[in-house]
Amino acid sequence: MPDEPKTLDAAPARPSSALRDPISAPQTGRGARWTLGLVSVGLVLTALNLRPAITSLGALLEEVSAALHMSGTVAGVLTSVPPLCFAVFGITAPRLARRFGPAAVVCAGMAAILAGLLLRPLATGTAGFLAASALALMGIAVSNILMPVIVKRYFPDRIGSMTGLYSMALALGTSLAAALTVPMTDALGGDWRLGLGVWAVLAALAVLPWLPLVKDRNGPALTERGTPAGTVPAPSAPTASETAPRPMYRSRTAWALACFFGLQATGAYITMGWMPQIFRDAGVPASTAGVLLAVTMVMGVPLAFVIPRLATRMRHQGPIVVALGTCGLVGYTGLLLAPAGGAWIWAVLLGVSNCSFPLALTMIGMRSRTGAGVVRLSAFAQSVGYLISIPGPLLVGVLYQHSGGWGVPIALMGGLMIPQMIVGTLAGRDRTVEDET
Repeated sequence: MPDEPKTLDAAPARPSSALRDPISAPQTGRGARWTLGLVSVGLVLTALNLRPAITSLGALLEEVSAALHMSGTVAGVLTSVPPLCFAVFGITAPRLARRFGPAAVVCAGMAAILAGLLLRPLATGTAGFLAASALALMGIAVSNILMPVIVKRYFPDRIGSMTGLYSMALALGTSLAAALTVPMTDALGGDWRLGLGVWAVLAALAVLPWLPLVKDRNGPALTERGTPAGTVPAPSAPTASETAPRPMYRSRTAWALACFFGLQATGAYITMGWMPQIFRDAGVPASTAGVLLAVTMVMGVPLAFVIPRLATRMRHQGPIVVALGTCGLVGYTGLLLAPAGGAWIWAVLLGVSNCSFPLALTMIGMRSRTGAGVVRLSAFAQSVGYLISIPGPLLVGVLYQHSGGWGVPIALMGGLMIPQMIVGTLAGRDRTVEDET
């Protein structure tokens, strides 16, 4: 599932020169204890809000489609909106943060999520619903990108632990929205508008910690080697890749990573958008279908810590790519042959398969020798990857509508595992993009 290179922060000693501006500057000596407390609370609440707008809709997609008279194709468009917004609006986040400060942009992002979640239930047509969803997703996109920046600025000596904290909160928010949306909707009288709108309460809470930090734009700028301004780092000769960076599109490894990132994102957004509907059409109760999606999403909590550590100990990450892809193949095969009978097994296997996301982020960090290269590779792989992932959920909706069932769409989902394993194996080879550019 969703979107910033968490594992890239594991080695803060060599950050990119692109991060020399105050948006990534450590807060050493400036941040009071209460400020760090506010940021900690803000990080957790923000991460909790980065997926409910998506997974809550997946749990109620049937009711929303019926009420707004959506066809399968239009519903597919709706499930394709998240990666489109992440690709389009995420690009603006660094520039906005340099101008207004990262805390102010994250605060605005949470406000956008709040507004989108409040407006979405009021929509009387598909266009209004899509516009309100896009507003919420715009807030998610910019906040996604800036979470590592916030961590680097305020917690330069606790990057690993704080990244782990908001990663767990992100997975928890994803799972809670999937599991609780249908029961809460039933408790609120069965109105899907209330079931979706109730998540605005969580978004409202996430705005509060950032309000006192909106004007907090100070902080010592980082030098080229990542040390606070005023210190003298040990001299070292610049490498060719640092003095004359070449375009990433010239690297086969960068393209392999971008395709791997895009294919795993395709699977993640198809799962979030369509898996509850697949189970419901197979006779699984709506509340149980939501819990099954939650099980799939929650698998990312423990595996997001295990897989990156294992990957960094291996010279070639291809075996992990194949293992995760095999889990996906088995899960989709089971979903095709016995969707209700083995529902819990398929949910677990697909959850394991979706953990290709932290693996992709780990490989981004391993495929470049320099901090500057990691940032450039990350931007290329994620931007291209999200663009690749956009057609997948839409195509599933079209195939579902025109084939009259889930056989063809599920076959497509399983088939995508094959190219994902191929490009992932190519991306996992022990080489760096500097060798190719």
